[in-house]
Amino acid sequence: MALPGDSVLASRGTKVSARAQSRRPPAPATYPVRTEEDLLTVRHAVRAATVEVGFGLVDQTRVVTAASELARNAYVHGGGGTVTLEYPHEPSGRRGLRLVVKDDGPGIADLDAALTDGFTTGTGLGHGLGGARRLMDEFTVRTGRGEGTVVVATRWTVR
Repeated sequence: MALPGDSVLASRGTKVSARAQSRRPPAPATYPVRTEEDLLTVRHAVRAATVEVGFGLVDQTRVVTAASELARNAYVHGGGGTVTLEYPHEPSGRRGLRLVVKDDGPGIADLDAALTDGFTTGTGLGHGLGGARRLMDEFTVRTGRGEGTVVVATRWTVR
């Protein structure tokens, strides 16, 4: 359910192999984001998770790119945080990978602006948050001044 100020995108997905469908989802795993090295660890963990779920190479790249952007934002703008990987699944066989990225930073002062292409608070190109939103099927942001930020982004497979 979306909260006021949340951004949500509709679901879409890709095919998942029968092998991936037959497995139980792994337990959620949480990774700290405190150093540049942690960013690399998150990338590797997300890549492995996309393979586990059964995403094809294009969707693997989409999810890893989104995770990288979100983790870097938590590190740079939020002073660090965590990335949790969750494995939602539905009775229909649709599986997904959910990224829950949390930080305890100052929050995003203007979420609408931050989701706009070209918006940047630094020297970047301004594609981070909005780009990550476009790469995932579902995307919500909860943020408030002095309350930190939580981004929940999910990519789904289809049968």
